[in-house]
Amino acid sequence: MKKSNALLILICLIAFHSCNTETTSVNIKEITVEAPFYMPTIKIPDFSNSKELLITEFGAIEGDKNANSKAISNAIHEANKIGGGIVVIPKGEWLTKKIHLKSNVNLHLNEGAVLLFSEDPKDYLPPVKTTWEGMECYNYSPLIYAYECKNIAITGKGKLKAKMDVWQKWFERPSTHMNSLKHLYNLASKGVPVNERQMVNDTSNLRPQFIQLNRSENILLEGITITDSPFWVIHPFLSKDIVIKNVKVRAHGHNNDGVDPEMSQNMLIENCVFDQGDDAIALKSGRNQDAWRLNTPTKNVVIKNCIVKNGHQLLAIGSELSGGIENIFMDSCKVVDGAELNHLVFIKTNERRGGYVENVHVRNIEAGKIEKGVLGIETDVLYQWRNLVPTYERRLTPIKNIHLENIKSTDVKFISRVLGQKELPVENLYLKSVFTDTIRDKKHVHENILSFID
Repeated sequence: MKKSNALLILICLIAFHSCNTETTSVNIKEITVEAPFYMPTIKIPDFSNSKELLITEFGAIEGDKNANSKAISNAIHEANKIGGGIVVIPKGEWLTKKIHLKSNVNLHLNEGAVLLFSEDPKDYLPPVKTTWEGMECYNYSPLIYAYECKNIAITGKGKLKAKMDVWQKWFERPSTHMNSLKHLYNLASKGVPVNERQMVNDTSNLRPQFIQLNRSENILLEGITITDSPFWVIHPFLSKDIVIKNVKVRAHGHNNDGVDPEMSQNMLIENCVFDQGDDAIALKSGRNQDAWRLNTPTKNVVIKNCIVKNGHQLLAIGSELSGGIENIFMDSCKVVDGAELNHLVFIKTNERRGGYVENVHVRNIEAGKIEKGVLGIETDVLYQWRNLVPTYERRLTPIKNIHLENIKSTDVKFISRVLGQKELPVENLYLKSVFTDTIRDKKHVHENILSFID
């Protein structure tokens, strides 16, 4: 009996070990990135030894939204099941509903392939755990969504495109939409659990992000073109080890930022082109109480060799920065002549945010005319929220160690405009070799700043 029991235990242990041994065909590459601060190597997936899974072999049919959505979902499931696979979108236009990625999956768009995302909000239900302007909630699924995934990629020379028929109607902010935003703000401020923040109804109209990478790691976006978006275009949230390279984004709708890293770390954005209706690259780290709860800064972000054709700012920091922003390096980027730009670098916060901004380095930037200036720092930016909702808790934002070097532009209103707070001045601003042909107003407009070197 004892021998039988021992044998049974051994068999169970072997079976348990077999069930819990993860086999994968996905290798990991480590990318070394130089920066003026310690920058960890970035780990990204390599699918070169993984199996290709063509969506037409899973029942995809051009023009058939339901068939395509099901085929892509089944191919993603299979790629995940076998420990790593490349879900291939062939040449043609493939209308689809939402796409939910899984670990060890590379969504690959061949040249000439277009994934066209439905404009029907019902195609992005049931609601998922996501965010809206720095507050967690349950809302419509992002068009492409990854939650707690590892080793994921979206690659290829094809295009991702959003049908905008309905979303563009949602760009307006009627009173019912603003009331829903007030409701979400109050829920988040009072610490109501996220699963009770259900924001899908007939009037909230909280538009989904195009791509949200939520609580995920080892991520590669390479080569793709993204056109139009209901909301923010690429949104890494609470994620790490991310490379975005050779990606082209064109989206001119409301809140159409290009990339919004939020509470995310160890990231490279390289050789990308942005043509935006809002900020090109906007670094964020959550809003107020929600971010203080999650307590995760956006950190170690390098941006290199990018081109901006339009956008409110080349680099925006905030205003959702309550988790903190640190170790940011932008190098060798260009804003094309004729771009409608407010600032090259704009740091914005207010008395509700808390958080901090420190150790920002921007070098080797070329631009034409800028509507406002090279650098703006404002500490009282509340937009429509000033009178919409109350301040539940007052926390100021320390801002220090901001370095700009070798910046060239043709026409600006000012070089720098820094509006710090008397209680907490901006510290350590360094401008070196910042040149412009024309200054339309004052060179520097400064309030409450300590240690400025020009």
